[in-house]
Amino acid sequence: MNLFFRAKPKIPASTTILIDGAPVVVSVRVNARSRSYRLSLPATGPVLTLPQGGKWSEAEAFLLRQRAWLAARIPRQPTGASFSHGSLVPLRGVEHRVIGTGKLRGRVEIGTDEAGAPALLVPGDDAHQARRLTDWLKAEAHADLVIRSAIHAERLGVTVKAIKMRSQASRWGSCSSTGTINYNWRLVMAPPHVLDYVAAHEVAHLVEMNHSPAFWAAVKRTLPDMERGRAWLKAHGRELMAHGG
Repeated sequence: MNLFFRAKPKIPASTTILIDGAPVVVSVRVNARSRSYRLSLPATGPVLTLPQGGKWSEAEAFLLRQRAWLAARIPRQPTGASFSHGSLVPLRGVEHRVIGTGKLRGRVEIGTDEAGAPALLVPGDDAHQARRLTDWLKAEAHADLVIRSAIHAERLGVTVKAIKMRSQASRWGSCSSTGTINYNWRLVMAPPHVLDYVAAHEVAHLVEMNHSPAFWAAVKRTLPDMERGRAWLKAHGRELMAHGG
C-alpha cells in the first residue's frame, strides 16, 4: 500500500506567463457556473477562469495553449508616469506637471507651471519625491472616496464601516461582508465620474455580494449613469494602472 499521497496543487490567485519575453500577470478565478476553462482580457488585465473542481495542471496547460491568442490581443504595457520632476500625472482626469520645489518641508500643493498649466508642486529631494506624491495622492483618493461612498451608502440604506486604500495590480476595489471597502488609490487620477462609479459599485456589494442582476440594479439605483464610468474604465483602465509603479 502506498502511504504517500501527492497533494492536489493549490489554485493560486494569479500566475505569470511570458509574452514576447515579458512577464504578464494573469488573475485566476474559480466560477461555479463555468463549465470549461476560459481566458478573458478585461481592462484590468488577463483573467483565467476555472470551473468548480477544475485542476490547476489542466488550467496551466490551457493557458499555455492560449499564449498566441493572448499575445495577439494584449496591449503592450503603457509607460506610466515616474512621478519625477517634469513628468505628467493625471489628477481627477486633468494632467498636471510634476514640479519639484526643492523645499525640505511642506506638503504637495496644486499650482501652475511657468506656462500657467496645472502642476503638482512637490517638496523634498529627488529621492523622496515619488513617495511624497504617492502618499499625497492616496490621501486625496481616500478623501474623495469617503465622501462618495457615504453618499451611495445613504441612498442604498447600508453602512460602510471602513475605507482603505490599496495598490492592487488588477482591481479597482473590493468589499467585504463586514462593511470594509478597499479601493485602488489610482482612482483619484481618473475623472470624478469614474471614481464615483467604482464607489457605487463597491457600496452596492453591501446590498448584493455578487454580480447578479439584483446587484447591477442596486448600482444603477444609486448611480443611474453608471455605464459612463464603467465604459471609461474598460477603455482606459490599463493605462491608469501603469501609473505609480
